[in-house]
Amino acid sequence: MTLNISQLRAFVAVLDHGGFGAAADRLGVSQSAVSHSVASLERTLGSAVLTRHGRPRPTAFGERILGHARATLAATTAITDLAAQQDGLPTGTVRLAAPTTVCQGLLPDLMARWKADLPRVDVALFEGEDDEVADWLAGDTVDLAVLIDPPPGPGITLADDVFHALLRDDHPLAEEKSIGVADLEDDPFLLSCGGCERHICELHRRAGVPFRPTHRIRDMGTLLAMVRAGIGVTIVPGLTAAMLVPHLVMVPVDPPVARRLVLTGPADRPWHPAAAALVTSTAAVAP
Repeated sequence: MTLNISQLRAFVAVLDHGGFGAAADRLGVSQSAVSHSVASLERTLGSAVLTRHGRPRPTAFGERILGHARATLAATTAITDLAAQQDGLPTGTVRLAAPTTVCQGLLPDLMARWKADLPRVDVALFEGEDDEVADWLAGDTVDLAVLIDPPPGPGITLADDVFHALLRDDHPLAEEKSIGVADLEDDPFLLSCGGCERHICELHRRAGVPFRPTHRIRDMGTLLAMVRAGIGVTIVPGLTAAMLVPHLVMVPVDPPVARRLVLTGPADRPWHPAAAALVTSTAAVAP
């Protein structure tokens, strides 16, 4: 038997979408077709690639071939898209990953521009935490990502996102033009665990204030709800303003600390041609 693209596509889809049924919906085929493709892959390779108890996960062997499978699918897609764009217009689907605040605060306008500039390019958006986004790009799960403070390299800076204190609108400091970290010492501090901890630690270090978070919260919606309920205060990126709910305000922190948001592709392999086109389009309007 011969290894084929359909087998690899089914294997990766089951893992990416959490099951055979979801993979079938994504691929536009029946669940039995997906199951057959994975079973055929296992017969071809002579080893199981997925566990089938609960949510499918890669076996040890499946984990070893997963990166190669993703790279093969990405290369196949890029070749197909290049053939389709012989008229010079980029085409294809680009998988883009970004942190939640970027998805809410920057990407809606950017995606509208891409749709106007590159109508034959579709963008599939993946929302994740800072570290997850970087891992997805490195592991070939996505073609582009918005990375936080990456090392120098290809890509385009979208924004320098300045951190703010997040308070209830009846907090004594809510109407100040700016506040220092030391001003928040009397309040319980709620820490977002989505990837901003090092920036918040830096703010405390600069201010000479001990960093003692009372609660660590992963979900941004939960963080906003807890501040609104008066449980504590926090420090968040400026793009969080797009997610604000009533009775919350954001006040700039002095001295300021910002995170650099960079739209970029993989560092160790060729970019999908449509991904490169999206970055070029963005460069024309980037600050």
